[in-house]
Amino acid sequence: MARVNTMQCITVQVLLTGDELMSGVTTDSNSALIAEKLAQVGLTLHRKVTVGDNIRVLEAEMAALASNSDIIIVNGGLGPTIDDLTAEAVGKLIDKPLVEHLAAIQHLEQWCRARNYPLNAANNKQAFLPEGAIVINNPVGSAVGFFVEWNDCIIICTPGVPSELHVMLDAEIIPLLKQRFPQANSPSITRLQMFGMGESGLQQTILDTFPHWPAEVEVSFRAGAPTLELKLTTFDESHLPQKEEWKNKLMAVVGDCVVGEGPTNLQREVVKLLTQHKKTFTTVESCTGGLIASMLTEVPGASVVFEAGFVTYSNNMKQKLVNVSADTLGQYGAVSDAVVREMVLGALAKSGADFGVAVSGIAGPDGGTALKPVGTVWIAWGDKQNVRTQCLVVRRERKSFQLTVAAVALDLIRRQLLGILAEPIYFSTYH
Repeated sequence: MARVNTMQCITVQVLLTGDELMSGVTTDSNSALIAEKLAQVGLTLHRKVTVGDNIRVLEAEMAALASNSDIIIVNGGLGPTIDDLTAEAVGKLIDKPLVEHLAAIQHLEQWCRARNYPLNAANNKQAFLPEGAIVINNPVGSAVGFFVEWNDCIIICTPGVPSELHVMLDAEIIPLLKQRFPQANSPSITRLQMFGMGESGLQQTILDTFPHWPAEVEVSFRAGAPTLELKLTTFDESHLPQKEEWKNKLMAVVGDCVVGEGPTNLQREVVKLLTQHKKTFTTVESCTGGLIASMLTEVPGASVVFEAGFVTYSNNMKQKLVNVSADTLGQYGAVSDAVVREMVLGALAKSGADFGVAVSGIAGPDGGTALKPVGTVWIAWGDKQNVRTQCLVVRRERKSFQLTVAAVALDLIRRQLLGILAEPIYFSTYH
């Protein structure tokens, strides 16, 4: 399944700078964002290096990277404080003095005026860049970016604030790279969001079912929580029909696990399906504490299909809010088939919704028994005429347990709305 990538000759490396990254106080997310954006124009990040706020180390690492790179993206160190050293290090590397750049000072003045903030000496430091540097606009923050060329390498310097970097990559840096490297082949990527299969299981299924998968269609995975993204990528326009053909073959095998295509998730798809069917939905949650309802209400327009949810964490509230019988609770316990059935029927009656889901389980780390170990959860879902139930044992730490249970609940409703009759793989996985 190896790809043919005509951009392998273009070497791109990232240099991250900051003591906070070295100490672990700040977690690096910028390099992942950079890699993702580069991939959109057919460029592959080959290496990333992190250094602290030390001018000698920073300059030495820049020189080392530039000696075998076509592109270096330096991230961080453009701020107003004395430990922001990127501009100085670049100046030393290319043997150019720092000078006040007109575009940078104009940007700072405008930024300060917009916030009724005086331009002080500390902020003014951000306008001093290596002589000859080209300013990269920062529509969000005070520090502009810049780039220089040295020894056949383009060195692009960017702020470390993730929100600023994100905007600058889209608006300035990626267009710059597309212009400078017109031979880049923007890949065609199909992203399938999946739930219910892990990476290893999906990979093995593909290997077993499609031993002759074409090299022109690259398969890759990005694990997430709770979904897994499967990417099908081609780098040549002539291979697009092949990608579509093999996507359809794959869908025929694992299509029931495909939540949707593109930047979507379980809650978006459930809201979309409910809207299409002109149906409403309610939730009644114990062990997830309202997480299912929270996920649904992240989706714009969810109020059309979701009017009410219930959090019944105690037995008392199960009785008061959704009319679970005290006798049922006493005989079977809160984590039981009988209780979740009554929970979902009570929520449907109270809310008037068309569909509902109920969950009651033992999130841990304590509270389990031999018959009901930690991780046991009962789920009920359906409508007033047809309520189905399932017991799962999700052996994960508390927060992951809650997210997994919430995702399963949404997926079961998704499957019902789509009329998928096949039993989910996770029914046998979580036991």
